[in-house]
Amino acid sequence: MRAIWNGAIGFGLVNIPVKLYSATETSALDLDMLDKKDFSNIRFKRVNEKTGKEVAWENIVKGYKMEDRYIVLDPEDFAAVSPEKSKILSVKQFVKEEEIDPAYFETPYFLEPQKNGEEAYKLLLKALIKTKMAGIGTFILREKEILGLVRPFENKILMVNRMRFPHEIRSYEDLKMPSAKASKTEELDMAESLIKQLATEFTPEKFKDTYHDDLMKIIEQKAKGKKTKAIEEEQPESAPSDLMAQLKASLESGKKKAG
Repeated sequence: MRAIWNGAIGFGLVNIPVKLYSATETSALDLDMLDKKDFSNIRFKRVNEKTGKEVAWENIVKGYKMEDRYIVLDPEDFAAVSPEKSKILSVKQFVKEEEIDPAYFETPYFLEPQKNGEEAYKLLLKALIKTKMAGIGTFILREKEILGLVRPFENKILMVNRMRFPHEIRSYEDLKMPSAKASKTEELDMAESLIKQLATEFTPEKFKDTYHDDLMKIIEQKAKGKKTKAIEEEQPESAPSDLMAQLKASLESGKKKAG
């Protein structure tokens, strides 16, 4: 793996030099965009809007439009913004991870200790495991401020979970939500029973991206000259009166599987 950030975790007066690595990879098939006429690859070019000519990477700059003109930013300008955040993930507070709504979580990254940071890294890892806490702080990654949660992963390594800032989560006030009137007691009891029936410990290995494999089967069939036929599935609909029947059927189905 290639590190995407070099810096340090800072908490109190302790700085731990670390490297940041992406902790995820996509499982999507690598599909190319082609011209349907001759299956030639479609290539995207960086074109000057006025001249229509392609622009080389070394001639591209970044700018912010202010009124009727652009203010061009140089690498030095980005480096001048909160330089301390560019190299240090400064932990401002420690919290219980379960207190954070999952809506705030985004991308996970692995943290690896750099030379001379191994002991402090190990100390922070063990302390977070023992206290069952996680640290929240900010740092700069690719010219953007990142809110991150430093936490143990599988009790073996420190991970940073990139988080959304509160203003990045949209308001739901304009959505049409059901009224707050109380649910029928019998229906609520059955819904609770169904939840308890399906309750278990989270086992990530049980979940698999089957769409990837199914699509690969279709690709292999087409490679052999076989045709595929799309299966249309209608959007399931149910009337309010069906709710009780659906709950009962769900419970019975669960009991049969368990038996």
